[in-house]
Amino acid sequence: MEIILLQDVANLGSKDDIVTVKNGYARNYLIPKKYATCATASAKKVLAENIRQRAHKEAKIKADAEALAKQMEGITLTIGAKTSSTGKIFGSVNTIQIAEALAAKGFAIERKNIVMKEDLVKEVGTYTAEVKLHKEVRVPIAFEVISE
Repeated sequence: MEIILLQDVANLGSKDDIVTVKNGYARNYLIPKKYATCATASAKKVLAENIRQRAHKEAKIKADAEALAKQMEGITLTIGAKTSSTGKIFGSVNTIQIAEALAAKGFAIERKNIVMKEDLVKEVGTYTAEVKLHKEVRVPIAFEVISE
C-alpha cells in the first residue's frame, strides 16, 4: 500500500515521503495514529504543490544546517563520569550527556538528533557520535570519556 508520511517515522522515512508498506501496518498503525495518509491521486497532487511551495524554505534550512556543521566540525567533547579503578563507568554515557556537553560549547542540539556509533559506552576512552542537523546533513562528533 502506498502512503504519504505526515511526519517523520523512524526506519521508514521523512515527512512528505511516499513509501510502500504492508497493508496491515498502514491501516492498523500509521493511519490511525496520524503518521500517514493514503496516497491517492488527489493527495499526490496536493503533496506536489506543497513541496513546490516549500522548496525555497527547505534550501535555506539546509544552508543553515551546513553552516552549523562547519562550525561543529572538528570539536571534541570531554565527558566526565564516575568510574571504578579498572576504568569501567558506573552506568553509561548516553545522548543526554553529549547534548549537555554540546550545549556547554554553545550548540543547542536535541538529544534525539544524536546517534551514537556504539550501543553503550561503559568504559573510559574515545568514541564518536553523529549529529543529524538536517536529513541530508550529518556531523561526526568525537567525545572522550574521562574519569572524574
